[in-house]
Amino acid sequence: MQPLNNERKLRVLLISTSYPQSDRDWRGRFIADMVQALGNAPNVGIALWAPPGDRPLAVGDAALAEESTWLHALAERGGIAHALRTNPLRGLITAAGLLRRLRQTYRRNANVDLVHVNWLQNALPLWGTTTPALITVLGSDFGLLRIPGMKAMLRSVLKQRRCILAPNAEWMVPALRQSFGDVAKVEAIPFGVEKAWFAVQRQQLDSDAPQWLAVTRLTRNKIGDLLDWGQDLFGPHRRLHLFGPMQEEIALPPWITYHGSTNPSALQSEWFPKATGLITLSRHDEGRPQVVLEAMAAGLPVIASDLPAHRDLIAHRETGWLATSRASLQEALCFLDDRHHNREVGESARAWIASHVGTWDHCAERYRLRYHSLLDPEK
Repeated sequence: MQPLNNERKLRVLLISTSYPQSDRDWRGRFIADMVQALGNAPNVGIALWAPPGDRPLAVGDAALAEESTWLHALAERGGIAHALRTNPLRGLITAAGLLRRLRQTYRRNANVDLVHVNWLQNALPLWGTTTPALITVLGSDFGLLRIPGMKAMLRSVLKQRRCILAPNAEWMVPALRQSFGDVAKVEAIPFGVEKAWFAVQRQQLDSDAPQWLAVTRLTRNKIGDLLDWGQDLFGPHRRLHLFGPMQEEIALPPWITYHGSTNPSALQSEWFPKATGLITLSRHDEGRPQVVLEAMAAGLPVIASDLPAHRDLIAHRETGWLATSRASLQEALCFLDDRHHNREVGESARAWIASHVGTWDHCAERYRLRYHSLLDPEK
């Protein structure tokens, strides 16, 4: 959709506590893609409050020097969720520091047209202001909502403004409407996929030595049932390569080849082209895992645990596989190790992502239209 001739440029304050330092950094990759696309969107001016990192030329920096330094240190420690999980007292002190800095930021930027907030926790300091807000809700936010009193605090913030709660997947909509539907509009706005994933060219599969990938932060919930179910299913005959930062001490069995953290460039050029598929058996509060979107866009079959977030993406045996047990995982591996089945499921997955999700430019247009609807009471 092209902007109307009389459509003025919107001033948007974009808030995130995660952002990659460089193109080799895995943290906050989806935020960088979002910012890049929004920076290119017509009649939208973005000022970004986030940890330091490479910014598009069209995007301004809303963080003061002290805030930027503090956010960098927070990111280096693994973020708020990691701090609360590993040291609750220190985590609470850190959370208080974040909320105080955000409160100052919102008041310092009171002249913007609207704020786009990523993660519900970052919306709490909006209390006492009336700035319209689009709040991106991710799966991890559902853990926040289980804290006693949190829903009441958020409702008090939402009541003070025109607001859209924008989960990145449809499965989150009913619960959010039940809790907040009378004080905010709730509408799913899916994230996009960077164009390079669609361009991945898969190589001929080696059915004698399938190469499966798992790309995840290493916590017990994110690893899920992989260590229990994978025993004897992987080894010299079928390799499993694990990528991601070790955020909890987890003893990995010898049948897993652990590579540490990775980055999109390495996955696109080296690993995804030769991979048989991606596995995620997470028990984490997932929203719509970006790595699953990217793997499907690259034409990789995905074997995933039977979570709402995965059911939202995967049509069982058509665009991927939902594993409910060790026997189910074994069946999936045997089925998808076959070259014909693998190619058929992978291409179906790529086509589904192209038609139902699209690129980050498509996502930016979805956001741009919602920005204008926030400021126009008739929309």
